[in-house]
Amino acid sequence: MVGTARRASLPTLRYPGHFQPLAILRQCAHAALIRFSFASGVRNAERPLCVGGATVARIRTKRTGDLIERNFSDRQVSLCESQPVRNRSYWQLLGTFMKIKTRTAVSSLALAAGLLGFAAAGSAADLPAAAPYVKAPAVEAWNPWMIRLRALGVITRDSGSVDQVPGSGVKTSDAVIPELDISYFFTRNIAAELILGATRHDVTGTGVPATAGLDVGKAWLLPPTLTLQYHFTEFGAFKPYIGAGVNYTVFFSQSAGNAFNNAGTIVTSSDLHNTAAPVAQIGFDYMIDQHVGLNVDIKKIWLRPDWSGTLAGTLPVTGKVNLDPWLIGTGITYKF
Repeated sequence: MVGTARRASLPTLRYPGHFQPLAILRQCAHAALIRFSFASGVRNAERPLCVGGATVARIRTKRTGDLIERNFSDRQVSLCESQPVRNRSYWQLLGTFMKIKTRTAVSSLALAAGLLGFAAAGSAADLPAAAPYVKAPAVEAWNPWMIRLRALGVITRDSGSVDQVPGSGVKTSDAVIPELDISYFFTRNIAAELILGATRHDVTGTGVPATAGLDVGKAWLLPPTLTLQYHFTEFGAFKPYIGAGVNYTVFFSQSAGNAFNNAGTIVTSSDLHNTAAPVAQIGFDYMIDQHVGLNVDIKKIWLRPDWSGTLAGTLPVTGKVNLDPWLIGTGITYKF
């Protein structure tokens, strides 16, 4: 039944007898759809219907003439003419709605980015200043070779004897020579050292009158010595070391004294025999820089060669010369 025109109102819900949740949801959905029809550009071709107790509400569009029917059961719907709106399609309205939402979302994102930027700037201001970049020093390649040039003093024991003359003895002269050694480092601590040098010594008889003051002879010694060393590297520029090894002494350019002593004894031939001997060593390098340093080195060689000779051109004699020298040297170190 059609009544007088009045402002549209939402459906009044009535429930016959008991509570119906599903019916409530359906009624709300239908009422929302009717509102959307008016708000989205649907214009009535005729005055709105006023429905009381009816089951059908009808709306006719002006543009297409389509009749939209909405069923409402057991409720009152009162509709009157809505305000005319601009005739726009559903997709145009949807596009406008999406533009508004997109602009709102972009504005929100821009605001959030700005706030995050301020927060990041504040956090960065609170951070401690970064340490300045310092380039690490270049590590030079390690070279295993080292040489030393030393002045070497050879101090002998002055001991020995002639087997055929009881109570006899011998002594040998000391010497100072230049000496070269070459070292090779297997590691930073372990090295092998070879020393090269030659010394000249005089041998003189002592003891009983038959040998006292007797000029036995002269000889050159070539005593190459090889030692295995351990170098201590925990003391900075001061680098002590210890070592042990072997010596093999070669005697050359030997000559007899050929001179009478006060007892009328004369040596007409003399021969010191080549021999090997054990060696102990201690020393240190003090490095002035990474290449050049000062060296002090001490070695002990237990060198006791056999000796043979002839007295007065006819009497062969034998004996032993206990040289047992100390080799004390100092010089310059060069590390490659």
